[in-house]
Amino acid sequence: MRIKSFLLAVTATAALCSGVASASTELIVNGNFESGDQGQINWGGHQLAGWTTSGYNFLFNSSNVDKGGVAGMYGNLQLWGPNNGANNGLQASPVGGNFVASDGAFGVAPLSQTVNGLTVGQQYNVSFYWAGAQQSGFFGDNTEQWHVSLGNQTQSTAVKSNVNHGFTGWQKETFTFTATSASEVLSFLAAGTPEGVPPFSLLDGVSMTSAVPEPEVLGMLGLGLGLVGFAARRRKAKAA
Repeated sequence: MRIKSFLLAVTATAALCSGVASASTELIVNGNFESGDQGQINWGGHQLAGWTTSGYNFLFNSSNVDKGGVAGMYGNLQLWGPNNGANNGLQASPVGGNFVASDGAFGVAPLSQTVNGLTVGQQYNVSFYWAGAQQSGFFGDNTEQWHVSLGNQTQSTAVKSNVNHGFTGWQKETFTFTATSASEVLSFLAAGTPEGVPPFSLLDGVSMTSAVPEPEVLGMLGLGLGLVGFAARRRKAKAA
């Protein structure tokens, strides 16, 4: 019976610890970009749910990124890849499905979303996958980067150097911001060089969650640990 009580307490604590990791609420709407019309965002009727932009930013899928392309202000746009003559390893993001591609040297404007329900002074983790690519039909080495802002705070990824017709591969990035109001704008601004070779920064899997467990979660964890301690003390007392 004592062993059973102890095991039950340990099981409860393990479940609570698991809850700490998953209790933070996802604050981003459509962070995987699956709800949207492929093409130039906010142009020609192409919308991306939860997000807004006025720049030369596109919603792609791996099925059309280098074959057929998507509608843009100046015709169909593609990125260099295996299906249009560049064996550069271009692939879908680790999240799969749709992803955003933003020109960092032409028509540059941020992709933005207003995030609500923030706690002033609370830290939040913003994570995402990103990569560098180049528009097909153009030539030259280039660079890609993202500037990520929450309210008036901005952090930047490293600059990726990309060879002619290249693809850098995807990587995950996480930045920590501190909320200064209950509602703030999260934005992603592509930065690329040089102008005229179109350098494109790719983005997917945007997530924003609290950087620390909420107080009620910590309280539940404390209760679970207390149960373990109680079971252990009871076992020792009976053994004595």
